[in-house]
Amino acid sequence: MTKDLAVRFRVDFGGGCSIGIGKIELLEGISRSGSLSEAARQMRMSYRRAWLLLADLNASFDQSVAQASTGGRGGGGVVLTPFGKLLIAGYRKMEAGLKPLAEACFQDFSRRAKRAVPVASIRRRASARRK
Repeated sequence: MTKDLAVRFRVDFGGGCSIGIGKIELLEGISRSGSLSEAARQMRMSYRRAWLLLADLNASFDQSVAQASTGGRGGGGVVLTPFGKLLIAGYRKMEAGLKPLAEACFQDFSRRAKRAVPVASIRRRASARRK
């Protein structure tokens, strides 16, 4: 099996509620740092985008995934709720189960995959052929 094979997926719960790798990684970053701004920085995401994703997650379920405390003398922060931790665990469990399936289904294709070629190189080659 190949180590390069990665599985990326999104789970839609209906009603516009979904989770994917971006939201899960944001929650994991919050769990590690206790800070939404630090989690966003680690992901090279704007604070606004991170805040919107977290607000969407909290509004999407009947329980919050994280709770924020406002700043002050000790500073603010964000902590995951037990529900948020379960959401991460469920996503990662499904991911772990899908990877062997993907490896079995795409084993032959994975061996045939070429190294990614930058788009600029493709354009140069196509342009040279036209001349």
